[in-house]
Amino acid sequence: RAGSSELPAAPAYSSILSISDEAARVQALNEHLSTRSYVRGYSLSQADVDVFRQLSAPPADTRLFHVARWFRHIEAILGGPCGRGEPCGRQASKGRREQPQWSPPAGSPPCKLRLYNSLTRSKDVFIPQHGKKVTWYCCGPTVYDASHMGHARSYISFDILRRVLRDYFGYDVFYCMNITDVDDKIIRRARQNYLFEQYREKQPPAAQLLDDVHAALKLFSVKLRETTDPDKKQMLERIQHAVKLAAEPLERAMQSDLPAAVADGCEEALLAEAKDLLSDWLDCALGSEVTDNSIFSQLPKFWEEEFHRDMEALNVLPPDVLTRVSEYVPEIVNFVQKIVDNGYGYASNGSVYFDTAKFASSERHSYGKLVPEAVGDQKALQEGEGDLSISADRLSEKRSPNDFALWKASKPGEPSWPCPWGKGRPGWHIECSAMAGTLLGASMDIHGGGFDLRFPHHDNELAQSEAYFENDCWVRYFLHTGHLTIAGCKMSKSLKNFITIKDALKKHSARQLRLAFLMHSWKDTLDYSSNTMESALQYEKFMNEFFLNVKDILRAPVDITGRFEKWEDEESELNESFYDKKAAVHEALCDNVDTRTVLEEMRALVSRCNLYMAARKAARRRPNRALLESIALYLTHMLTIFGAIEEESSLGFPVRGPGTSLDLESTVMPYLQVLSEFREGVRKIAREQKVPEVLQLSDALRDDILPELGVRFEDHEGLPTVVKLGDREALLREREEKRQVSGSGMAAC
Repeated sequence: RAGSSELPAAPAYSSILSISDEAARVQALNEHLSTRSYVRGYSLSQADVDVFRQLSAPPADTRLFHVARWFRHIEAILGGPCGRGEPCGRQASKGRREQPQWSPPAGSPPCKLRLYNSLTRSKDVFIPQHGKKVTWYCCGPTVYDASHMGHARSYISFDILRRVLRDYFGYDVFYCMNITDVDDKIIRRARQNYLFEQYREKQPPAAQLLDDVHAALKLFSVKLRETTDPDKKQMLERIQHAVKLAAEPLERAMQSDLPAAVADGCEEALLAEAKDLLSDWLDCALGSEVTDNSIFSQLPKFWEEEFHRDMEALNVLPPDVLTRVSEYVPEIVNFVQKIVDNGYGYASNGSVYFDTAKFASSERHSYGKLVPEAVGDQKALQEGEGDLSISADRLSEKRSPNDFALWKASKPGEPSWPCPWGKGRPGWHIECSAMAGTLLGASMDIHGGGFDLRFPHHDNELAQSEAYFENDCWVRYFLHTGHLTIAGCKMSKSLKNFITIKDALKKHSARQLRLAFLMHSWKDTLDYSSNTMESALQYEKFMNEFFLNVKDILRAPVDITGRFEKWEDEESELNESFYDKKAAVHEALCDNVDTRTVLEEMRALVSRCNLYMAARKAARRRPNRALLESIALYLTHMLTIFGAIEEESSLGFPVRGPGTSLDLESTVMPYLQVLSEFREGVRKIAREQKVPEVLQLSDALRDDILPELGVRFEDHEGLPTVVKLGDREALLREREEKRQVSGSGMAAC
């Protein structure tokens, strides 16, 4: 307020406001203001605001400068003219505007992870029950023989899913897996191995061995006649034929009175060929006499150790907790007892069975959630019960053929544990329910297993667990990996049509096997064939070449500021492609962890980078190191998440010394770089002095000597030599292929 310098009072404005013509109103206001001081401090009245609100902007006519000055002064105080009916307020301080209101960008809806859930047979949004914590139970192997590629199919696939959930999506995964070390297959195989070794140690005479083999063949012929499955029948016929052929040399040796050494060799050959037949025959005759429980624990212990070695060789992460049936028998007994107490189980002749009809009739429960169309399939149900548990007397103990064993009364020649129903052993399905329930409680987020376990194993697991907990949500998401075929044929251990993991690793590396799996959907059938593996090898080679090229670019000496170069259109376009591919990778991973699409997007990104590097090379310009390094680091990160890079690697596939953890690349590359530079200098002098012999020696070093050491030199006209460390065998194959192409070209000429 400045006394007499304040603006006119409200009555002075009333006559101005009553003028309807805007031009006349502004003219009157200008004349009125010419007699007033309106620049110095004053207090605003409502009349000031009313007049100010009549104007949208100061007048453009320079003759009305009093109104213009007055308008700007009031505008500085009020912050601008307000719309009609809108409240106006004084600025926080004279002459200072307020910060305008900010609005967030619209953005786009986040992509949600969806997993193919066997409970719905559709891709469902993945929502863990407790924030970021994920509880996961995976069915482990029944350890009675060597692990095969069917096992690898499941455990590599689940390892990839587990790593993606943990390392990409950031979930805290608690991963449990079981080992089935009490099972009909294990019991029979353990007895057979024990009885066969005893038989071998007795060293039966040749005549006795032949008699026993013929007796075993007779029993085998009965089994062959009863077999209806055409594939299994064909396999049994091959075994029968092979044993008969192996018996003929020994029969001839005995008839011809050949030397003992010859006969002994024939005996060993027959024992080896007839082992399965003799073992089965001995078990039928003497199996019930095997009573030492340690015999039944030695076999699974041996094969479990082999399984863990195979998983380590495949770079499969170990579970957070591993359970064995033999260690959880008390918990299994309690689990069975509660199912009985809840009215869903019944004891019969020392065994305990699950009452499927009673469970299915309950309003709270449903039997056959995964494969309802398979309920009543007696062949599948009997396979689930086990070979030792489907005799006529056992089947007669059930109220319904669909009921399954929770607890089995042990027969002579079987391991046993004490329980309220007499000495017995766990059924197959109950083990997972009891062990998973003990560790994960009444409801888990994920349960995983092979596709062939859906019915009856997993459907029975669901039923007995929900009968125990009296709920209907023991598993929220059921994941099943697809089948594995071998060159288009069904893989089966019982058909002896399988490849062990150890044999597979003799032909291909763990990374190559994993890449083959990554190139297929985890839930679909995968064909393990030469074509499948060739695709994986080519993908590995393609990615490795890119990493080697980027490493070569990064090794070029530059000062600190030289690392950051101006981006041209080419860099901006490559960077835009980089971010597009990252977005596509994210969408693919959200879509049921679609690694097949991810690998294709990564391949496309590398192809784009290769085009960029080729264009730069053609223009004799160095590519942008920082951009290529960012892309290579991202690809390295993704391959590490997938488990395709086994060790810590700063960039690309690591190069290790044979049988050591030595980082070969960082150790030898400085020396190879010096050798390369020295060779370039020698070649330059040889060309200038026209000494072809030196150039020939230089080429021999590149083509003949260095590949033997796993080193590749790539010469490019007008550019420094590219130095790459690679796999020795792969480099030698490349060299041989080039020589063949060169030879065929010369022959054509």
